[in-house]
Amino acid sequence: MAKKVEVKDLLEAGVHFGHLTRKWNPNMAPYIYMERNGIHVINLYKTVAKLEEARQALKQIASSGRKILFVATKKQAKDIVAEKVANVNMPYITERWPGGMLTNFVTIRKSVKKMTAIDRMKKDGTFLSLSKKERLQKDRLRAKLEKNLGSISEMSRLPGALFIVDTMREHIAVKEAMKLNIPIFAMVDTNSDPREIDYLIPSNDDASKSIEIIMQQVCDAVAEGLTERKTEKQAEKEGADTPKAKTETKKEEAIVKEAPAIAKDVKVAKPDSDVTKEIDAVPVVENKETPEPTPETVETKAPPVVAKNPKTEVDAEPMEKIKKSDKADDLTKIEGVGPKAAEYLVAAGVDTFAKVAETKADKMKEILTEASSRMGHLDPTSWPKQAKMAADGKWDELKEWQDNAKGGVE
Repeated sequence: MAKKVEVKDLLEAGVHFGHLTRKWNPNMAPYIYMERNGIHVINLYKTVAKLEEARQALKQIASSGRKILFVATKKQAKDIVAEKVANVNMPYITERWPGGMLTNFVTIRKSVKKMTAIDRMKKDGTFLSLSKKERLQKDRLRAKLEKNLGSISEMSRLPGALFIVDTMREHIAVKEAMKLNIPIFAMVDTNSDPREIDYLIPSNDDASKSIEIIMQQVCDAVAEGLTERKTEKQAEKEGADTPKAKTETKKEEAIVKEAPAIAKDVKVAKPDSDVTKEIDAVPVVENKETPEPTPETVETKAPPVVAKNPKTEVDAEPMEKIKKSDKADDLTKIEGVGPKAAEYLVAAGVDTFAKVAETKADKMKEILTEASSRMGHLDPTSWPKQAKMAADGKWDELKEWQDNAKGGVE
């Protein structure tokens, strides 16, 4: 097991240095210890706790056999990440993040297959049959693909998690992972938004020493997970080859071999001749045919008369009313309610403007935060007021209010 990092080690590596106070993100306030000389200082005790939490989660993902994609395209991080991650055989991106890397993964895989096809051509000799110009073009294409996608050539499906250094720089990767609900691990500095990250590590993401010490801890956790997986597989394999299992299989084979010999020794008993004679002597009783019923003996019964129900048809008007009442309102017309927030409210039973108007803002806030931690930034204070206008059909008044308000807040 890797040595647990201490606050002293992080302090020496400069993990506690944040950005200038004027560049800070207010959502990072819980992880800031103090301000000195116009620079925020990160609380390293919280960094240690969050790092351990991320380590355990990464270890579990690695032991399950899923890949973890590491992303670091900034100059001071790319060499460190490439070196550390290559040791644990995980995919990484250290050049430009290809747009649609996750959301359009099928197309990215096609590019990787092109690279594999060129390698195959070089092995089987068909590459030499091409003209000089075509060979040059293929070599250039191969070099370009190797530079951008070479490290993910073995990633045949979407990764189980994403580890990012500097979420501000890799914001496209963050958005794609959020869209596909892929867990995000990241080194988050004081200028970044921690609400988008599932497992954040508050730390300095600019200094090479800081990146190195965090990456070392993360890669050690991944290596532990891979070792656990290997040990479990080895134990399963050895369990199948134990002496007890072998003796049981030998016994089963012996029983199968002896079965035909036992079957030959078993003699089928023939019926005794005296018994057969007695059976033949038993008199056979003839069945007397019962007389067929005549038309006179059969009672004819008229089919029962079913009384017609005068109200067999369902009244159409009440059914239409039920359908209309069951239909949910478009809650996104309320300023500040997005598609996801509307989905969570409808799932909780708050599916009409009237219900939103009756529900307190604190209750809606509770519903949203329970559904997703990413909804914590929403402020539903004005939603009941807007919903009341919408429920009463005062659309012009609602539009005027929304034009004067800023982001759904008066």
